[in-house]
Amino acid sequence: MNYHECLRFLEKIQNLGIKFGLDNVKAILSFFDNPHQKYPSILVAGTNGKGSVCAMLAQILSRHNFRVGLYTSPHLVKVEERIRINGEPISSRNFSIELTILKDKIEDLIASKRLLSFPTYFELLTCLAFIYFGKQKIDIAVLEVGMGGRFDATNVVVPPVSVITTISKEHQKFLGNTLSQIASEKAGIVKPGIALVCGVKRGEAQRMIKKKARELEASFYGVFDRKDCLQARKTAEGQYSFVYRSNQDEYSFTPSLLGKHQGENAAMAIAASEQLGGNWRKLEKEKIIQGIEETRWEGRLEILSRSPLVILDGAHNEEGTKALRDYIQEFVFPPFTLVVAFMRDKKITRMASLLFPLADRIILTRFPYFRAAEPEEISAQAPRFKEKVVLEPETEKAVKMAISETPPQGSVVIAGSLYLAGEVKKIFKGEDV
Repeated sequence: MNYHECLRFLEKIQNLGIKFGLDNVKAILSFFDNPHQKYPSILVAGTNGKGSVCAMLAQILSRHNFRVGLYTSPHLVKVEERIRINGEPISSRNFSIELTILKDKIEDLIASKRLLSFPTYFELLTCLAFIYFGKQKIDIAVLEVGMGGRFDATNVVVPPVSVITTISKEHQKFLGNTLSQIASEKAGIVKPGIALVCGVKRGEAQRMIKKKARELEASFYGVFDRKDCLQARKTAEGQYSFVYRSNQDEYSFTPSLLGKHQGENAAMAIAASEQLGGNWRKLEKEKIIQGIEETRWEGRLEILSRSPLVILDGAHNEEGTKALRDYIQEFVFPPFTLVVAFMRDKKITRMASLLFPLADRIILTRFPYFRAAEPEEISAQAPRFKEKVVLEPETEKAVKMAISETPPQGSVVIAGSLYLAGEVKKIFKGEDV
């Protein structure tokens, strides 16, 4: 298949939806001689922050001159972004070659009844990442777990350390209605005797994760269990500097990623780096800090322009929206225009109540995805803000309207979904804004 044929093929299999179980992935990887067993892989699960923690860990390990594979989801602009080595995405050519080989072998497996059904989109790309990393002879991989944990396609590895970032109520249809049930699914990545770094703070979710770790005799490290272990200070440049005190050392750093919440993500990446010292290789404190301060991660409080200030954030659930609200309250200057699009299955009313009161003007739009809410649907769930709401279903028109009608000293924030972030990145890369 050429590259465009690969994209059309992937578009078709997206309709397969979500499927629980690891049998497909194990069967496919076994046919390829289990490439995922040829290098260590760190697993990072959770509701929010896992992408940023993965990016930080990958940069820390790259700083130590390791060849580091990074697998994340979703992508913003191109599917190749999900599979990187030392920051460089897999090339379109290599992606097409590997996907074609993988598709042909899967069809053979199905024909011979060694595979009962075609893998899902996520399963397929996870297998492709494992196979590509193996061929490229990486030293270590950092894997962002998908929606859950226990039955996630990434959960076929035995990691030197696992990380669970945060737990909140999301994907309840698949993971359970309570924090404890959701935590139990996410804790499915905990492996017997393997260290677990946990950013979940005290409460029922942490209790469940601790219980799982205890049952499997996995050492549990609660990143924020010690009082005042993380201290923040606002800088003049609109950033935060932090001091994090672990059980082993003290770290002072200023993340390149914006927002107070990135201090917590950095603390989790630091704690995981320390645990690697006991289970894999000892990492240097100076290079850990350099990795934190050098990490770039698009679509997360990313500044696209400064006159007016244009900020893009993939805040797609209540926890992410709270972090964005906090940043807006501290660093965004009026007049403030908000451009928003949400997935239909998100808590739109609650997310709107967190962001809409802050804006002088709100432009509701959508992105081209079957789960995207229409602007009219969003407006109907936030009726008290209708006086300052404008509906513009085309993303590009909504963004251009916001920028053209906001004075140079004002601010534009574009948020509500990583899918929206991807559409906006395409617009700005075309430099037609």
